[in-house]
Amino acid sequence: MPERLRCQAQVKTNFTFFLYTNTVFYFIEHNSYFCIKTCVAHAYRNKYEIFFIFYPICLTFEVFREYYVGEKKNSEQYMAKKTKQKGPFDYLFEWATPYKSLYVISVVTAVFSVIFGLIPFFCTGKIVAALIEGQSFTFSAYGVWLTVAACAWVLHYVCNAVSTTISHKATFSVIADVRAKTCDKLAEISMGDVMKRSSGELKNIIMERIDGIETPLAHMVPEISSKAIAPIAIFVFLAVVDWRIALISLVSVPIGLLCFMGMRIGYDKKFSRYVNAGKNLNSVAVEYINGIEVIKTFNQSANSYKKFTDAAYESAHSAIDWMRDSQFFFSFGMSIIPNVLVSVLPASVAFYLDGSLTLSNFVLILVLAFGMLTPLLSILSYRDDLARIGVVVGEINSILTEKKLERPETPVKLNDYTIKGNDVHFGYGEKEVLHGVDFTFEQGTVNALVGPSGSGKSTITKLIDSMWDVTGGSIEIGGVNVKDIPLKQLNEMIAYVSQDNFLFDETVRENIRKGNLAATDEDVENIAKASGCHDFIMSLENGYDTVVGSAGGHLSGGEKQRIAIARAMLKNAPIVILDEATAYADPENEAIVQESVSKLVKGKTLIVVAHRLSTIADSDKIVVVKDGNIVAQGKHEELLANCALYNDMWQAHVGAKDGLEK
Repeated sequence: MPERLRCQAQVKTNFTFFLYTNTVFYFIEHNSYFCIKTCVAHAYRNKYEIFFIFYPICLTFEVFREYYVGEKKNSEQYMAKKTKQKGPFDYLFEWATPYKSLYVISVVTAVFSVIFGLIPFFCTGKIVAALIEGQSFTFSAYGVWLTVAACAWVLHYVCNAVSTTISHKATFSVIADVRAKTCDKLAEISMGDVMKRSSGELKNIIMERIDGIETPLAHMVPEISSKAIAPIAIFVFLAVVDWRIALISLVSVPIGLLCFMGMRIGYDKKFSRYVNAGKNLNSVAVEYINGIEVIKTFNQSANSYKKFTDAAYESAHSAIDWMRDSQFFFSFGMSIIPNVLVSVLPASVAFYLDGSLTLSNFVLILVLAFGMLTPLLSILSYRDDLARIGVVVGEINSILTEKKLERPETPVKLNDYTIKGNDVHFGYGEKEVLHGVDFTFEQGTVNALVGPSGSGKSTITKLIDSMWDVTGGSIEIGGVNVKDIPLKQLNEMIAYVSQDNFLFDETVRENIRKGNLAATDEDVENIAKASGCHDFIMSLENGYDTVVGSAGGHLSGGEKQRIAIARAMLKNAPIVILDEATAYADPENEAIVQESVSKLVKGKTLIVVAHRLSTIADSDKIVVVKDGNIVAQGKHEELLANCALYNDMWQAHVGAKDGLEK
């Protein structure tokens, strides 16, 4: 062939390759329909056989983007939506920002790991080519390549280990930060927002879900970013050697992707079932464990255990059924994609036989073909983790994005510790439980809230303690609205003891010390003596060093309450709220505790919620609550004379007390 014609053919070939490769990039970035049409038109004019390879790839990518990714056709609309709403990866990268430098190092070392991992393939190709060409066994012919391959392989594993170590170090720091943020947020949001979730759901989010970001950050960030380089690098090398082989090597990709797209059939429904089944199992498991005493007492083991086994069965089979439906597509996809040799081998042989491919390049292409798309399998193995990221981040953000109690940061000056409620309204959801109540608890007085169960007594105390925000009206302390008092300042001025007290799985001493972490052992023991619980503590196996068990499970209800009261007294807050704080105590111990507490709260604003009216008969003010309204308030004698409800409650209490004494 004349030199001029040969140069023209080469230019035409290079231009064709340039057009197709640029079409691929334009296709990825812009509108694939335009690219397909361009490809069709160009192929029709030039009648190159490559059209039959490139067109299915374009078409497959188009289907993939439409079906799997769900790309928006209107790019302006899509970008507007994207700017308004953060995606899961936006949140992941935001959480990982403090450790960005570590992730950069991890990715860079992972890239070097992949590069070093490709070198042995290249060396092997050179060695095989030398063997086929019959070169003598000399160090320069074989030893150099063997040495380079061995060193590269060692460096490959060293870089991989360094990358993995660094990414995990950064990720576990991120997990710790996110878990701390989540727990801090629970302390900042209203109690209602916390209690609307089951303990199993919260435990699942704080433990399992937050742990779920380990795979995306520790593995996917360095591995996907680096392993995507290997196929690209080999493809570029093949394109330099022979662009025809490079394009033929991609034949298995669209076929494999079609198989993986088959796994998407019914994906949303199956994934929703899997997630909901897992949540239900967590909740039922926590309920079953916490209620085991009641279950055994009332011989409900069979029914309760069946509820648990049904939840476990559904959780397991939500995954098993999903796996069974996907197994066919998964197996074929994993088998087809890495088999580049199926298309490359016959094409390479044909090109070698017609003289357009040299022997050394033929051997090198075959060797590189083995490692070309194998890294894609590692990337595809993260497809489920990629799908779960949205759910994982969404559930974490369901806590982190909860509306917190809006409070200022700067401490405010209070006139005193008088508490005043002005037309207070409050409801749980749409149901209002307090209907415009007014009350005043003067500083240094003893005040009692009484009334039928469910009348709203405890709700009033929780609103004073800012566990919830009022939906109407206001509550003031020292003339300042509680919404204008920083939470830290408010928590320091209120000691709250409820009927159901929680003790940590620590010693009695450390549980009491929670009221004031700066307290010495002597301070702890002195407050226990003053609160009337020193004697029973000393009767325990190890005294103050006795571990109380999870949630205080090794102690009785009355003992837990007495320790909780000592803890509250150690706090030495100017406002003390006792919500049925002695409900579990026997009459003898109740009298001891009340006598001790009355001495400790002198000069403080005390609010007591009680059903045993004899314990609050000497209060400075008694407030009677019924159906979310305050029906009367005053001293004991006044209410006996002027409030029928209080009189009836008193008579019922006295009658019951007399019956017990008889």
